[in-house]
Amino acid sequence: MIGTAMRHGALALGLALAAMAPAAAQERFTLRLNHVLGPSEPFHEGFQTWARRVQERTNGGLTIRVFHSAQLGVEEDIIEQMRQGAAIGQNTDAARLGTYVRGMAVLNGPYFAETIEDVAKLAESPTIRRWQQELAASHGLQVVCFDWVQGHRHFYTNRPVRTPQDLAGQRIRTPPAPIWQESVRALGAAPVAMAFGEMYPALQQRAIDGVELVWNNIPGGRFNEVIRYVSETGHILLINFQVVGSRFFQSLPEAHRTALVEECRRAGQETSRRIAEREQEVRRQMLARGMTAVDNVDMAAFRRAGARAYEVLGLAAEREAVLRDVGRN
Repeated sequence: MIGTAMRHGALALGLALAAMAPAAAQERFTLRLNHVLGPSEPFHEGFQTWARRVQERTNGGLTIRVFHSAQLGVEEDIIEQMRQGAAIGQNTDAARLGTYVRGMAVLNGPYFAETIEDVAKLAESPTIRRWQQELAASHGLQVVCFDWVQGHRHFYTNRPVRTPQDLAGQRIRTPPAPIWQESVRALGAAPVAMAFGEMYPALQQRAIDGVELVWNNIPGGRFNEVIRYVSETGHILLINFQVVGSRFFQSLPEAHRTALVEECRRAGQETSRRIAEREQEVRRQMLARGMTAVDNVDMAAFRRAGARAYEVLGLAAEREAVLRDVGRN
């Protein structure tokens, strides 16, 4: 009787476990990814590719829903929600992350990274990995990857700029984070913090004298209508980070986390290369529509000026540590 009871008990336990297995296997996760760019931007297409590959690789276990044009809200609010555990992601930059772990801001500093290949190498830096660990452990923000490169930022103005001295007195719009502000100041201009959507009317009304952007921003913002010159200083290679809340990230099964990171890097590198190719066509179109590329820009002078931003912000040692990690110092 005891043997029969044990067999029945074992059978019942087996059936119970079998019933539970499909429920566990069917657990689903959804990540809402927010970004400020429009639906026609290459990044939006790249994010959709990332989402599709993650869903396929996890057999539907992890779905990424992509929201363009800041549909979920402004970046600062989204980041705070992520820190509280919300299943939301944000396309952001090192300048904003530098407000939590100050060293990370160097990735958006003047002449820090020069090429897409440089950015890929930075992922192997022990110093940057340590900063990312601090960001996750102390501030609730998990970097998924930072292989998304929008191109080099240049100065777009209504007066030719060949040296940092030519920027003296010119009010140049830039994002509000300290590394952006001090970089533009070090390069000779007066930085003006302003939202992206406010730039066109501000240029029309001469509230600002110019902006610093990547080529691919120009047609979408129609800035060629209100700006005459571009000085191709390439002073910042714009590196973007894909970030989620660390609490949400740790809630995912390990296989999902791996898929999220690996497919982020793959889609980011592919998108960055497409953007670099597209940039030359955009440049050609904008010059054909009346913009003028300034010749004889003193790049050596701009590089020397840019180095001062790291000194002002007290980030020179952090910059050198990362460059040493990747063999560039």
